[in-house]
Amino acid sequence: MKGMAPTQHEHPGEHAAQDPIKLIAIRETPLSVDEVFTAVGDDAAGGTTLFVGTVRNHDSGADVDRLGYSCHPSAEAEMRRIAEKVVADYPVRALAAVHRVGDLTVGDLAVVVAVSCPHRGEAFEACRKLIDDLKHEVPIWKHQTFSDGTEEWVGAC
Repeated sequence: MKGMAPTQHEHPGEHAAQDPIKLIAIRETPLSVDEVFTAVGDDAAGGTTLFVGTVRNHDSGADVDRLGYSCHPSAEAEMRRIAEKVVADYPVRALAAVHRVGDLTVGDLAVVVAVSCPHRGEAFEACRKLIDDLKHEVPIWKHQTFSDGTEEWVGAC
């Protein structure tokens, strides 16, 4: 209401019910850093941290030619659950996370996550927690093909 002070969790001009989770997706198409960065834009955020995971050309001393990501049908719901936990534990203004599935080549974007918070330290911590928990808890699997013809499945990415 006009003239009333915002509650503890509100900032002037916003409603308490606004969801800070702006984008959660698993896609078979190329990812966009700009889309994720734009999704977490917030005038009340003093810090935004963005993490981009790319397909590298080696793993454990072996040359990687390509890889493929696949996921369980619950993967996107698990991403949202992790995002909700980050939002509960940090003063997140906006959060976004997108992961790629399908066949990728060296240099392709595999995952893009971003978090906006009132201050930079909080943004760094929240983004680190988000990507670390996504990597360890979301049922997404990586199938790597090496230049010597060998292959390897890696657990949750």
